[in-house]
Amino acid sequence: MTDLALPAGAAPPKAAAPEVDWTKLFLGFGAMVIGQFMAILDIQIVAASLPQIQAGVGASADQVSWIQTAYLIPEVVMIPLSGYLSRLWGTQRVYLMSCAGFIIMSVLTGLSSSIDMMIITRALQGFIGGAMIPTVFAVAFTAFPPERRVTASVIMGLIVTLAPTVGPTLGGHLTEALSWRWLFFINVPTGIIVLFGVARWGQFDKGDPSLAKGFDWFGLAVMATFLMSMQFVLEEGSKDGWFEDTGILFLTVLAVITGVLFVWRSLTYRNPIVELRAFSNRNFSIGVAMTAMSGASLFGGTFLMPQFLGRVRHYSASEVGTTMVVSGLSMFATGPLAGRLVRQVDPRVPLFVGFMLAGWGMYMAHGVTKDWGFWQFAGVQACRGVGVMIAMIATQQVTMSTLQPSMVKNASGLVNLSRNTGGAIGLALLATTITNQTALYYMGLSDQVSQGNPRMAGMMEGLSARMAQLGVSDPQGATYKAIGGMLQQQATVLAFGDSFTLLAYGCFAAAVISLLAKPVKNAPPPPSDAH
Repeated sequence: MTDLALPAGAAPPKAAAPEVDWTKLFLGFGAMVIGQFMAILDIQIVAASLPQIQAGVGASADQVSWIQTAYLIPEVVMIPLSGYLSRLWGTQRVYLMSCAGFIIMSVLTGLSSSIDMMIITRALQGFIGGAMIPTVFAVAFTAFPPERRVTASVIMGLIVTLAPTVGPTLGGHLTEALSWRWLFFINVPTGIIVLFGVARWGQFDKGDPSLAKGFDWFGLAVMATFLMSMQFVLEEGSKDGWFEDTGILFLTVLAVITGVLFVWRSLTYRNPIVELRAFSNRNFSIGVAMTAMSGASLFGGTFLMPQFLGRVRHYSASEVGTTMVVSGLSMFATGPLAGRLVRQVDPRVPLFVGFMLAGWGMYMAHGVTKDWGFWQFAGVQACRGVGVMIAMIATQQVTMSTLQPSMVKNASGLVNLSRNTGGAIGLALLATTITNQTALYYMGLSDQVSQGNPRMAGMMEGLSARMAQLGVSDPQGATYKAIGGMLQQQATVLAFGDSFTLLAYGCFAAAVISLLAKPVKNAPPPPSDAH
């Protein structure tokens, strides 16, 4: 056969890109996204139903808080480990095992008759189901061609932001309509659909069995100890007075030591569980920091507003859910627009704009009063929701777009870990700020009363007279109690204002840091004939 000569100076033809089966890709990816939503939703779905669960399993107030903590602590170990397992066994197999285990543990949690059984099953549910979160992220950046990755990022952004927002609302309504056990049983029909979809259409890659040789058990041990100790400190530290508690102090020291050992092992072992080389990429390092801040903003805002509405306004779970719906709707509406914006301009621009908007939304609540309700928080939530969605989608592009494809699976675990860790740090700081600032403001307001403030003295005389008219046996004691309640409420409101401001400043700082990222070349727009 005679070879056809190329004209002088002509470049050899490029190899045709492999044909993408869009139906299979979107059905398989869509099933994985539903599972990811399910795994993230289960973090917050119990939030509004803890009193009913407490009564159902006979738990104390301290024990019932572990229903959420027990899910989160083991989950942070599986998130980075899932990258290694996906490379070893393939994404489909890891996802199917994770989903099946998650369903089984959901059923056992729903059938729990004691708090001890529930804590164990929730821990296993979080650990096994943790692989469903980062594997979806990896598929978005390996299975999708560059021109479609922003679309996948929009879908994931909607899931990551909506799941924790609607979790308490959905959980409250499920508990009222059926029982708290259905918070977990609801995962069964959804999980079966996910299992079918991923088994039928989720073959995106193949594993590398050679990675099983020389598995780093020591690295796994120090990583698990480091992450679980850190997560426990962040979850429980504010409740126990931080380093005033011997257990918290011990776990902090343990986390520091094992953290250093984990980094050393990852950098020196020939087959590490987590590859830290991705941090040599500047955009990835900055993107991880931005992801942590977006996690703090997402979970922090979702934490502050329900806390305020419950503690100050005494809203029920359904009323809190109705008020919080603005945040979810604004995020949902912004997703497609944010995706188009990220495609058309340098992602650093929407990243900066998104964090500034989220920060401004939080700062709008720095002057919150005890009378704030749905309409006062509507603007705060809308601005924050739009900003968080834009920032999150732009962050995914900045973080992953300059990485080599071989590093994406491992990097996706680190990115998702940073979001969870950023959220945990944010919640710990906010909880501590509320507690400390409430105490400081209460002391300051009490001093004004004790120093004979004329206005306060007149109010107390009027209240005492009113109490006497109502026939109260100890009008002066009742007056002091009423004034104390008013001072406590005012101190709490001022502390929440400081917490909103702290979160706003964090977003503003993230916006400035985002400008340090290198320019990112946008992918070409999707072809008009693509399905």
